[in-house]
Amino acid sequence: MSKPLAPTPTFLVSHLLCCSILWASGFLFIKLSGAVNPFAIAAIQGLLGALALAFFFAVLGRNTLPQGREWRDWLFLGTFNGWGPNVLVAYALTQITAASAAMIQASSPLIVTLLAHVMFADERLTARRMLGVLVGFIGMGVLIGPAAFPDSGVSAAGALAMVATAASYAIANIYARTVGDADPARLALGQQVFSGIPATLLAVVLIGPAAFGRVPDHLGPLLALGVLATAIPTVFFMRLIRGAGPTRAAMVVYLQPVWATGLAILFLGEHVSLREVLGAVVVLAGVAIVSSTGRLER
Repeated sequence: MSKPLAPTPTFLVSHLLCCSILWASGFLFIKLSGAVNPFAIAAIQGLLGALALAFFFAVLGRNTLPQGREWRDWLFLGTFNGWGPNVLVAYALTQITAASAAMIQASSPLIVTLLAHVMFADERLTARRMLGVLVGFIGMGVLIGPAAFPDSGVSAAGALAMVATAASYAIANIYARTVGDADPARLALGQQVFSGIPATLLAVVLIGPAAFGRVPDHLGPLLALGVLATAIPTVFFMRLIRGAGPTRAAMVVYLQPVWATGLAILFLGEHVSLREVLGAVVVLAGVAIVSSTGRLER
């Protein structure tokens, strides 16, 4: 397995900004599509992302069919980085605010750190990394702890859906490192194909055609979700993982909650409590401790 080369500051900053801003906008677009069934949102998101990337490939005259082990890679990433978390996020945003969802998702690098400890010999947990993980999970407790009380006003189902989303993204992040010298654009294409198709089938089987009944009324936000908030940042993120490694790539969560919260306040009129700000700061402090240590940054 090849190790990522040391990224240039320009590469790292530009890719982190692109991914964080565009992915953060996805929370806004999903909220604006809230009347649409979560499975239908995930289906449209994946299919539009796949179509956008397929058009890009067609313009360049490149083959879009999977080759060799790409079937396996595309299927795995389509599940854990595609339709699975997309459905969870769409559901969670019917229960909690976009700002809260983004803050909880910021815990993903902590899970990446734990998985990397098991998977890779050069990313073992040190005492400092373990401290970072513990600090981060304390922040998670601040964010979602009130959900344990019925009268807290915090949806336990929505919070847990976002925890599951963070875990799913972490699994996909780790897996993406194991695929060798795969083309990031092809990984992005395959991920969207194997995200959109299963989500569509699940929507039809579990809900029926009625799942797509409200799609025409929310076509604008759904188009933006599939292209701007899915296809484009996915390509940049795959490049980031291959060029900077999974831990540095996961640092996108430093910025994503900030953009998501700002967009939610500006366009959705959401309000952020002091507890949520404190919890997010503690989570990101844990991520900072983990990400600032030694070989984990490679």
